[in-house]
Amino acid sequence: GVVLFTRSLLLLDLGLSYSVSSTVAALVGMIPEGLYLLVSVALAVSVLNLSREGTLVHELSTIENLARVDVLCLDKTGTLTEETLEAGELIPLGGRTRAEAEALLGSFLRAGDAGDNATGQALLERFGGAGETWSPARTVPFSSERKWSALVQPDGVCWFLGAPELLLGPEGGPCRAQLAPLLAAGRRALVLARGQGLLDGADHLLGAPEPVALAVLDHRLRPEAAETLRYFRAQGVAVKVISGDSARSVAEVARRAGVEGAERWIDLSALPPEADLSAAAQSNTVFGRVTPRQKRSLIQALRQQGHTVAMIGDGVNDVLALKEADCSVALASGSEAAQHV
Repeated sequence: GVVLFTRSLLLLDLGLSYSVSSTVAALVGMIPEGLYLLVSVALAVSVLNLSREGTLVHELSTIENLARVDVLCLDKTGTLTEETLEAGELIPLGGRTRAEAEALLGSFLRAGDAGDNATGQALLERFGGAGETWSPARTVPFSSERKWSALVQPDGVCWFLGAPELLLGPEGGPCRAQLAPLLAAGRRALVLARGQGLLDGADHLLGAPEPVALAVLDHRLRPEAAETLRYFRAQGVAVKVISGDSARSVAEVARRAGVEGAERWIDLSALPPEADLSAAAQSNTVFGRVTPRQKRSLIQALRQQGHTVAMIGDGVNDVLALKEADCSVALASGSEAAQHV
C-alpha cells in the first residue's frame, strides 16, 4: 500500500485524491488474492519445516489438521519401540525340557508362515534350526483379528502359536503364573500349544489347547520416544497407545516411555467386536489386544467426542484407523499399505 501510494503521488504526480483512491482500490482487490497467497506461502513453509524433521507431506490439508490435533493415537511396536524384535528365553511347560520345547517350536516355525512378520522372523532366527521337518495337512496364517496362527498335522493334531489370553483363556489360563511377571516387566509372550481336532473348517477355535511353551520377546524403546512424548505433553496433546499386544505389557512399555496416564489400561479382547467404545476411549490411555476394526472404532469414538485425532501407524492392521483419523501419519519403515493411506 505504501509503495503504490508513493508511486502515484511522487513518481507519477497524480495528485493526493487520485493516489488515495487508486491505492485503496488496488488493496481491496489484493485482499482475497493476498489471503490465498498468504495461506499458500504458510503451507509451503510448513512443508519445508516438516521435511527438515524427516517428514513427507502427502496432502497439504493435513498440515492444518496436524496443527489442530489434541489427541494422538499410536501403536507400540515400531512406534514407541524399535521395529525389530529380539527373541528372549523359551519357558517349557507341561513337564517338558527346554530342548524338547525348542525342537517343537522350531518345527512349527519352519512349517508355518513365521517369516511373514517381524515376530515370526525373530523367533525363526533364534529357534528355527531346532526340531524335525513337519509336513502339515493345512496351515492357518496369522491374523490381526484372532492373534494366532496354526497348522494341522495329518493325524488331526492342531498346533497353535499366538496370544496366550486368546488361546488359553483370560490372563493366560494355566500359564497365568508364568505370564504375570513377564507382562509386568513390559515383555511380550506367545504360547505354543497343541490339541486334537480343535479347528473347524472355518478356522474357528473349538476349545482351549494344551500349552507347550512360552516364547518371550523383547522390544527396545526408541531413543527419541521419551523426548517426543514430552513435546506433545507440553503442546497439550493427549497420547493414547493402541496395540494388539497384551494390555498390561503395553502399559508398562508406555509408562517407561513417559506416556501420561499409562496406568489406565483396558484389554479389549473381553469386549464384543461391535461394542460401543465411547466410554473406554475417554477414560483409558492404553488399549491392548485391539483388532483393526476396534482401532477404527476408537478413532471414531474420539472424533465424535469433539477431538481432532491423529493416528500413527506402520502396519496393514493400522490402515482402517489411519483412514478414519483427521490426520494420518505412516512410518517410512512400515508397510506400503499404511504409507499409501
